[in-house]
Amino acid sequence: MLLDWARIFDCLPRTWPPPVAARYEINMQHHHSVDAFEGTAESGLVDLQKQLAKDENVLTTLLVDLNEHLRFAQGLLALTNHRLWASSPQADGDQGPKVWRSWPLSGELTLRHFDHAGVGTIELHDPTTRLALWRFTLGVNVQALKLIAQFDRQQASLKAGFGTISDESTLCPSCKAPLPPDSDECPVCSREQNSPPSTWVLLRLGRFAKPYRGQLAAGFALTLASTAATLVPPYLSIPLMDDVLIPFQNGKHIDPWLVGAYLGGLLLAALLAWGLGWARTYLLSLVSERIGADLRTTTFDHLLGLSLDYFGGKRTGDLMSRIGSETDRICVFLSLHALDFATDVLMIGMTAIILFSINPWLALVTLLPLPFIAWLIHVVRDRLRTGFEKIDRVWSDVTNVLADTIPGIRVVKAFAQEKREAQRFRLANQHNLAANDRLNKTWASFSPTVSLMTEMGMLVVWAFGVWQVSRHEITVGVLTAFIAYIGRFYGRLDSMSRIVSVTQKAAAGAKRIFDILDHVSNVPEPAQPMPIGAGPRGLQGRIEMQNIGFRYGNRSVIRGLNLEIKPGEMIGLVGHSGSGKSTLVNLICRFYDVTDGAIKVDGVDVRRYGVADYRRHIGLVLQEPFLFFGTIAENIAYGKPEASRAEIVAAARAAHAHEFILRLPQGYDSLVGERGQGLSGGERQRISIARALLIDPRILIMDEATSSVDTETEKEIQKALDNLVQGRTTIAIAHRLSTLRKADRLVVMDRGQVVEVGPHDELMFKQGAYWRLYEAQARTAAVLEE
Repeated sequence: MLLDWARIFDCLPRTWPPPVAARYEINMQHHHSVDAFEGTAESGLVDLQKQLAKDENVLTTLLVDLNEHLRFAQGLLALTNHRLWASSPQADGDQGPKVWRSWPLSGELTLRHFDHAGVGTIELHDPTTRLALWRFTLGVNVQALKLIAQFDRQQASLKAGFGTISDESTLCPSCKAPLPPDSDECPVCSREQNSPPSTWVLLRLGRFAKPYRGQLAAGFALTLASTAATLVPPYLSIPLMDDVLIPFQNGKHIDPWLVGAYLGGLLLAALLAWGLGWARTYLLSLVSERIGADLRTTTFDHLLGLSLDYFGGKRTGDLMSRIGSETDRICVFLSLHALDFATDVLMIGMTAIILFSINPWLALVTLLPLPFIAWLIHVVRDRLRTGFEKIDRVWSDVTNVLADTIPGIRVVKAFAQEKREAQRFRLANQHNLAANDRLNKTWASFSPTVSLMTEMGMLVVWAFGVWQVSRHEITVGVLTAFIAYIGRFYGRLDSMSRIVSVTQKAAAGAKRIFDILDHVSNVPEPAQPMPIGAGPRGLQGRIEMQNIGFRYGNRSVIRGLNLEIKPGEMIGLVGHSGSGKSTLVNLICRFYDVTDGAIKVDGVDVRRYGVADYRRHIGLVLQEPFLFFGTIAENIAYGKPEASRAEIVAAARAAHAHEFILRLPQGYDSLVGERGQGLSGGERQRISIARALLIDPRILIMDEATSSVDTETEKEIQKALDNLVQGRTTIAIAHRLSTLRKADRLVVMDRGQVVEVGPHDELMFKQGAYWRLYEAQARTAAVLEE
């Protein structure tokens, strides 16, 4: 975790930063502490057991990894059914005895939790004083919240007069989180969607098949007809055998016209089955491809509509895998295997009817292996389903390595980490191989077993059929037809058993697709959006923030913030890292919605505007501008694709980008590589400014627009920014405070709250938070110059 060193600068001795050797020692101390974390937990629990009373049980623990001076150290918090225990954090190498303290549980104790700048804090209070304090990195924050939740349950039980909870019967058996009173539902596990069995999720694809109901009905009719055509030849073999071949063996004359009729019927049935099968396959393949394309498009459209909160918890490779390979897998299933499955079902059903119509007893013998095969399919299906879901997850790990490494190839090569990335890929690939091997072991035993059962069934039919022929209950022709039909019957049964694998594979993919489609955006569209007005001037740009609050999960980032920005005013947001500046502009852009209060633009809550309509009036210039693969002109016109070449050139001139664009080989038609490869940082930033200028926004947000460029480039960008901010409500974030001198007001943020507001000179005169920031930055600049 990264600590906000600027935040604690004033708490450090004036000899900070330490010499290089000392800094190396601190870094190695951190590295060693991470490696020793699990050993610390085990040794701490062993030491704690010596302190416990006989009837005292440990309910939950928390490893704290910082001491009170924010240095890396290891300590342990433990909650039992009687007391809260704590060992003082010790640095690595400290061989001294652990010092344990404990506080008996009573209804008057409280634990308070808060976090800031990557550091979490837990405080223990009684009604009058703070008894203790522990700090930790947010990597263990989830466990800290679980400990506090269990502590609160113990306290609630004490206040209610029920005593303390002495065992883990009230903890979730899966995640060990405390269960709420009077409830058996875990609040952590209940957040995960209870999806139906994976096979049934395929039925949800029916919504994508509705537009093609006519083609599907025609395809079903063709399937029925082609299946019926394939069942004609075995039936014609009965008279061919009984009326032609066996009489011929007994010395009777063969009627050529009769033989020709039977052979012509066989040929006609074969040609008819071929033609109907071709038409069926072609028609249903077209439909399945369109269903797959609709599924991909719908999933991507829905993905684009989700809030940034969703993307923060997902990896690029995983999402690409879902929309790409998973939809391809479903498409192949629909175009090939689902068609085969339907044909198999019809073939088995129609064959069974024919068999019973010819000879019921022989038909019953034919069906003997069916219950055993059905039972085997039921057993193997669940193993295949979980196996394919596991394979999907490990395959996404493989694509995640690719998605991380290929875009970051310059960093990989700069730090000579090719072997490390190759090892990461090799390890992910080995996990994928192991998962496939486990599944193949199950499948390898399943398919031959089904084949063995069908062969055994065929053997029983032969034996029973020969016995019936010997008793003159059936003719040889009937037995021959039975054998032919049984070959089709068992062949289709074997084919259906093999489809189990691809069905579970497609079901696992469909489940991952519907995980996206079922996710509801945290930034919903209003039921009746309020129109902003015709043209970009319909928005004036007055922004009001009324007691707003916002949380990232369990982290409170913005608290009770109030601020008003006038139309056309330029505001500079300053503050330490983690103070909430970027979060605030994300809320104004409505990338997230506030959890408390309201943000109003022109007196209207932004949640009442249509999301896309509102964002069209906002221009965004980021610290690291993102350019798409395409021409310079296409990137400038990204926010306004219908813009003319004259408008694009005018925006580039205003952004001071026209000159360097003309120096490129094809000028405005020059191709930009992926993420802007081939252009310098300053050139990419000026194209980004031109892109913002072209849409003529009423609200402009600049997030560290000049922080990653040199001084000369910064001057060029600053000229472009001066053109950009004219007549617009502007909110600028910058760590270099000197770049905000032209701001009408500076807003100083700390821990998600506004602590100071005013012009530069006024805030410097107050010598408050802004003055301390300015002086700290000046001291740092002086040290660097020396």
